[in-house]
Amino acid sequence: MTKRTVLIGGRFFFGLLTLVAVGTQLAVHLGLGFDVWNFFSYFTILSNLFAAVVLLISGYRVLIRKRPTEADDVTRGTATIAMAIVGLVFGALLASEDVGSMLPWINIVVHYLIPVVMVVDWLFQPPRATLQPRHIWYWLLYPIGYLTYSLIRGPLVNWYPYWFIDPARAGGWGGVAAFALAISVGFLVVSLAMLWLGNKLKRQVDY
Repeated sequence: MTKRTVLIGGRFFFGLLTLVAVGTQLAVHLGLGFDVWNFFSYFTILSNLFAAVVLLISGYRVLIRKRPTEADDVTRGTATIAMAIVGLVFGALLASEDVGSMLPWINIVVHYLIPVVMVVDWLFQPPRATLQPRHIWYWLLYPIGYLTYSLIRGPLVNWYPYWFIDPARAGGWGGVAAFALAISVGFLVVSLAMLWLGNKLKRQVDY
């Protein structure tokens, strides 16, 4: 089995597995009468869907031997960093929390497996373009947009997807700001590491 076959097969398999996991959990969520808008307001869910699309599209590009553009590499980087943060934040702040109706195998897929898969994929097949520190600003747009959305929507519907962005549970707005700052620092560190490794490592599959 060639490295190209492994890359294509891995991306398709894990991309489809992620969609099945999220789709199954959505069915459970709706079956219990929970709000669909809330379901799609979790960073974990949105990031896993993003990762699944990136895996499937990038896998198809390898299949047809179409080299990625700089925009493709930056987009894959955004999904990779987001999933790395999902894994780190879940492990640090949420692993001991009750995951509610989430099925155990889905919890493993979306919080543990796919974060590792995305990072391994990035290291195995780093970007073709040489990425610059300025690209980190593009990677920041997604989490900043998500945080802004959550903080605006939260008071309107009296619901927050995570306790550390809920002022009532995080010790007020000061607590929310502290957690947001800590996660931002983690995001920056991970981004710098992925940027450096992405530029340093050799691509395993040449289109």
